[in-house]
Amino acid sequence: MKQTARRMADIQPFHVMEILKRAHELSAQGRDIIHLEVGEPDFPSPPPVVEAAQRFLSSGQVHYTPALGLPALREAVSRFYLERFGARVAPERIVITPGASGALMLALAVLTNPGDEWLLPDPGYPSNRHLVRSFEGRPVALNVDASTRFQPTPAQVEAAWTLQTRGLMVATPANPTGTLLTQAEILALHQSVRQRGGVLLVDEIYQGLNYGLEASTALSQLDDVFVVNSFSKYFGMTGWRLGWLVAPEAYVRDLEKLAQHFFISPSTPAQHAALAAFEPATLEILEERRHAFARRRNALLPALRELGFQFATEPQGAFYLYADISKIASGSQELARRLIEEAGVATTPGLDFGDNRPDQHLRIAYTTDEARLVEAAERIARCL
Repeated sequence: MKQTARRMADIQPFHVMEILKRAHELSAQGRDIIHLEVGEPDFPSPPPVVEAAQRFLSSGQVHYTPALGLPALREAVSRFYLERFGARVAPERIVITPGASGALMLALAVLTNPGDEWLLPDPGYPSNRHLVRSFEGRPVALNVDASTRFQPTPAQVEAAWTLQTRGLMVATPANPTGTLLTQAEILALHQSVRQRGGVLLVDEIYQGLNYGLEASTALSQLDDVFVVNSFSKYFGMTGWRLGWLVAPEAYVRDLEKLAQHFFISPSTPAQHAALAAFEPATLEILEERRHAFARRRNALLPALRELGFQFATEPQGAFYLYADISKIASGSQELARRLIEEAGVATTPGLDFGDNRPDQHLRIAYTTDEARLVEAAERIARCL
């Protein structure tokens, strides 16, 4: 008889992966599918990154690194914070992890006792609440809307806080909405959380993918927060599975012990490849791609508005549009099904992102080139 842990009853599937599975099935049947569902840039890994990995692999000396990551890479991330944001972050506070998911796991594992509550905005990235539950915590949703650009407020934090609350998790830029928190807003949330003896965890994995606003980091003004970041989004290294966590110094030894047991170490080839991510030639490529994302957003947003999709807030970062579809369809799941089956356009229904009006929203990723985005809008128009 199958006997799983009780927590598994609360762990839902990642629904976008079901959409992706169906998209691959249709592609195998000869259908041309435009992928606007998964948050993965279509650009190849930057050539300097690939070349660095090839040089390292040619030696054949592929062994474990320290559990906290290559010292040279931790120092490179530290320099990046200083040069890009003016933030002084000691390399000793930086933990290299197997993707941002590994960073979230470490942070929640070191902070969460059974029954602890974490406040999370809804809609939000689905894995956050499931990782909280996996460490026997309890996710508590803060329903956010366009009035606050889908970001939580200190008033919401204060109203939801209980004796069991451990902390608040926020994201800037956010998935699925693409909205940002200002530095003043982060400070206000931090003050609200710290006054209650809690922890602020900031997800910055889309940092750098900003449009019309300069990228920033909570670490420019705070050193007692946990910050998660990734080489996947801005740096275009999704399949390399590499990220990092910045933690207050007092927690690093405990994080190291967990990392030793969870992962042994991050991928050694990926870490050597990532050393090239901060080179001027690589950063030039990444900035060109950021501008391409901005052009894609500017092409797709008005095209969808003309079709009846509503956008209460325009995305300022990441590469998603969070569309209100209430004027054109009865529900996002049914619309997503129609679009993939009839139009060959894969999108993500709001079900993945929480319980705050999920059937009213569809997430659309502009992670393919402009010509395909225009074609996608034309296909959706015919379908509707």
